[in-house]
Amino acid sequence: MKRLIYLSLSLFLFFSCTQNSNQQAHSETDNFSFVFMTDIHITPERNATEGFSQAIDTINSLNPDFVLTGGDNIMDALGQTYEVSDSLYKLYENTVAKVKAPVYNTMGNHEVFGLYENSGVSPSHEEYGKQLYQNRLAKRYYSFDYKNWHFVVLDGIGFTNDRHYYGHVDEEQLEWLKNDLKTAGDKPIAVSIHIPLLSIGSQIMQDPTEGMSEGSIVTNANQVREILEQHNTKLVLQGHLHFLEDIEYNGIHYITGGAVSSQWWQGQRFGMEEGFLKIDVKGENFSWEYIDYGWDVKETN
Repeated sequence: MKRLIYLSLSLFLFFSCTQNSNQQAHSETDNFSFVFMTDIHITPERNATEGFSQAIDTINSLNPDFVLTGGDNIMDALGQTYEVSDSLYKLYENTVAKVKAPVYNTMGNHEVFGLYENSGVSPSHEEYGKQLYQNRLAKRYYSFDYKNWHFVVLDGIGFTNDRHYYGHVDEEQLEWLKNDLKTAGDKPIAVSIHIPLLSIGSQIMQDPTEGMSEGSIVTNANQVREILEQHNTKLVLQGHLHFLEDIEYNGIHYITGGAVSSQWWQGQRFGMEEGFLKIDVKGENFSWEYIDYGWDVKETN
C-alpha cells in the first residue's frame, strides 16, 4: 500500500509540474520551500514526543525556509483540566523549539481549552476557549508575507451553545480577510485553516453517499471560498481529518495534509503513514510531496 501511494504521488507531481511549465519565467530569488505539518497531537503517552522529535529531525534535514502548522498541535484541551492542558502546551512549546526554521502556528479544535463540560472548566476562566492558545502560541488569525507570496492563517473553529465545536469562520474574520487580501495585491496567496473548506474525506472514509458533518467541514465555507476566489489564491492547506487529498476547484488547490500523528500515534490511517507536506514554490507555481519520516510504531511501543 505504501509503495502504491508513493508511486501515485510521484506521477501526480510530474503531471502538475508539466502543467505549470508554460507559465511565465520567474526570478530564482522567488523560489523557496516550506513544510506544512498538521495534527501532531503531542502527548507524553504513545511515544508521541519521540515521534514528533523524529519528524522535526527530518524537517531540519530538509532545511525549509519556514514551517506552518495546521492545528491540533496538542492531543487535547477540549475536555481537560487546566493542569493537563497547560502541561500539553508546555510539552509542545518545548519540543517544537527544536525546529531550526521559523514556525507559524494554526489553531485546531483540540487547542480549545475547556470547551466540553466534562473538563470542569467554567467559561469565566480567564483562559477559557481560545485564549489559552492565543496566550501561548499565536493569534487565532493573522497573515504574513514571504518573498512574493502572501500567507493567511484562519481560525475555523466555532462554538455551539451547548459547548461543542463546529467548523465556522466568524464574521469578524470574514471582514478582516476581505481587507487583508486587498493589501496583498497580485501576490499569490496561500491559506492555512484546520477544519477543511473543501473535502471528499467522508466519501472515502465512510461511504460514497456520506456528507461532511458540521464538525468536519467549515459550514460557511462557500462564503470563505467566494472571498478567496476574488484574489490570486493558489493554495489552501487543511488538517483535521488525518487524511491526504488534493482537490482543485476554481483554480485553487485544497490540500488536506495528512497527519504527523497519522492514527493518533497508533499506526497508519487509510494506508497513510505518519508524515507532513514539503511544498516547493517557484514563482507563482508550487509542487508538493508527502514526506513519510520513517516512524515505526511497532519498534517504539
